[in-house]
Amino acid sequence: MAILMWLIPAALFLGLLGLGAFLWSLRSGQYEDLDGAAERVL
Repeated sequence: MAILMWLIPAALFLGLLGLGAFLWSLRSGQYEDLDGAAERVL
């Protein structure tokens, strides 16, 4: 039961870290031109 005192905050921290990374990628324009990258490969 004591391990839950470590695992729950760790899971919450990692979830917030992932959400922060996703929001940062949205704000920096990572998803603006999805078709352009696909056409540049060709």
